[in-house]
Amino acid sequence: MRIKLQQAGLIVIGLVAGILISLNFSASAQREEAATALPVEELRSFADVFNAIKQGYVEPIDDKKLITHAISGMLSNLDPHSAYLDADSFKDLQVNTQGEFGGLGIEVGMEDGFVKVISPIEDTPAFKAGIKTGDLIIKLDETPVKGMTLNDAVKRMRGKPKTSIVLTIARKGETKPLVMTIVREKIKVQSVKSKVLETGFGYLRVTQFQEETTADLAKHLDKLFKQEKDGLRGLVLDLRNDPGGLLNGAVGVSAAFLPAKTLVVSTDGRTADAKHKYFASPEDYLRGTRDDFLKNLPASIKTIPLVVLVNGGSASASEIVAGALQDHKRAVVMGTQTFGKGSVQTVLPLSNNTAIKLTTARYYTPSGNTIQAKGITPDIIVEESPNGGGGAHERIREVDLERHLANDREKAKETIPPIPSSKTGKSKGKEEKGKDEKSKDEKSKEGVDEDTRPPAFEFASKNDYQLNQALGLLKAWQIIKQR
Repeated sequence: MRIKLQQAGLIVIGLVAGILISLNFSASAQREEAATALPVEELRSFADVFNAIKQGYVEPIDDKKLITHAISGMLSNLDPHSAYLDADSFKDLQVNTQGEFGGLGIEVGMEDGFVKVISPIEDTPAFKAGIKTGDLIIKLDETPVKGMTLNDAVKRMRGKPKTSIVLTIARKGETKPLVMTIVREKIKVQSVKSKVLETGFGYLRVTQFQEETTADLAKHLDKLFKQEKDGLRGLVLDLRNDPGGLLNGAVGVSAAFLPAKTLVVSTDGRTADAKHKYFASPEDYLRGTRDDFLKNLPASIKTIPLVVLVNGGSASASEIVAGALQDHKRAVVMGTQTFGKGSVQTVLPLSNNTAIKLTTARYYTPSGNTIQAKGITPDIIVEESPNGGGGAHERIREVDLERHLANDREKAKETIPPIPSSKTGKSKGKEEKGKDEKSKDEKSKEGVDEDTRPPAFEFASKNDYQLNQALGLLKAWQIIKQR
């Protein structure tokens, strides 16, 4: 028996070594003087555990399943964004970048074994149900989330259109979990939206950075300019609750407003291909096409007064845009501190249509500041409501996630700057509506009634306080220019 176990151990070590080599890890290791050989002793320990499970686990378990779990565990313990993608997850990732998929419409991460909402995607079932950034999903139907991998949780939330799922959510400030039944839909995310706010002032919203975002942005800008015969006097670029997406989309959106060949963002990692600079140039924002969507835009788009709106749900690609426009003094950034996801994930395909998503670099703004675990600090702090309410200071950010990648340039200062809030809003408001909340709780013996769900916030509505402040700034800008 001992000889058989040793033989099996050697096979497992060989198998793991083969996986590492197939992922080009050995090639990368040669670049590092401290990692010139595979860790044989650690691989032997892995083989011992593998054999113990195969021989003694209460039920038989497939070799492929064990190896898959091992790979998944290696990646999930690195940082919140590295992950193993099985065939279904890899396919979903490819579909998502095209802006159409089935499910609820939530950008999520993992924290302490629970699913945390980074941002609900606008106009999706989750958004309409009132899911908010920072919500903690603790149960999917009757199954506790604790113990699931992120991929497993996402799979459960995905499903055929018109089918429903019950989410149990813990929300800071709520005395009991919120229970929401949400019907899945085939989700087609509209990447760019626009409208005229008032004569001479336009509104442009990017909900997610996809393959067609730059082309869509150009179409909407062209439409806005044609609607305003006397030209636009100011523009609001809304990136609130934009969870990010494709890098080339972020470079393209930035390039629309910046002079040609201006530095947009740079990346830095351990390997040569992780060190790169991206400029406002067609070769850096076009992908799979030779048609430059931005070349026919009016020249005034480079100088028009611009306000960029951000919040705690603005992450990754949206932070790249805000950081580039802020650093080059091209726009005033307004709102609340952004999420702080400044890491680059590279998708490395494996066999059997699977892949790994591996964090390989950090993003840096043109001035050299890192976005990771810090985010973009607005030039003007404006919370979601006049009294400082809206929960902006309670949002979960990258720095709050377990095993988040450190801010390599400010490791000693890895904290989010405090966001000023009024003392008159939050606690007083809770006391004033306490009796009503109690009576509603009595009406609902389990879960939350439909009428007690918090209404979904509508961007660009008359009650959008942050947008009204942005518009006010643009008008004041015009007055100052005339003087």
